[in-house]
Amino acid sequence: MLLHGPLLERLLAGEFVCAVSDESAFQRLQDEALRDALDTYLRPLNRRLASNAEQSVYFLAWRQLDDSAREQLSRQLGDALNSLLPLLEWLQLVQEALGRDSVLTPGDVLKPGELQAKSEDNPSLRERIERLATDSFFGSQSDQLDAQIKQVFKRLKEHGYLLQPHGERQVYLATGKVDYLLDLVRFIRDEERLPVTEESDAQETLL
Repeated sequence: MLLHGPLLERLLAGEFVCAVSDESAFQRLQDEALRDALDTYLRPLNRRLASNAEQSVYFLAWRQLDDSAREQLSRQLGDALNSLLPLLEWLQLVQEALGRDSVLTPGDVLKPGELQAKSEDNPSLRERIERLATDSFFGSQSDQLDAQIKQVFKRLKEHGYLLQPHGERQVYLATGKVDYLLDLVRFIRDEERLPVTEESDAQETLL
């Protein structure tokens, strides 16, 4: 288990592992024996290795969701709504602006320059990007379109939704955390019955 210490530390820190964010670790997690060994190690911590239905991303979840854990999880999900709404708006905006037939999937390539080019002569898109970038989650202080888009991509990279393979190039890859985000929204909507605002209703086409 010492060999997998760095991977365990990352998972315990809340990171998500997918084929884009760490292909080597993701391939190791395809081994059922290793997943069982990790689960055994995590058992005393009331944690377990989890994945989404498509097994495109791995992360840690509660092992026993008792009343106390469920209450804590519900609070966390409620707090997450403030960030989920701008994230879903971003996914929808990218899908519409770049003419994609479907929502982003892990490995999809995104270039800030393409989004900027599509928005420069489109007042509606510019307004949406400005509103999104100045949301407290993204925190842009600029009134310039290029700076606003760069800030949005920077924050998405910081939160693990995008990976920038080469620091000197403005090219990003969507990670498996995008899949997790959509699963989380479905869970909130369908299982927890948490209040959903009209703004989030507008994102139904993503789900």
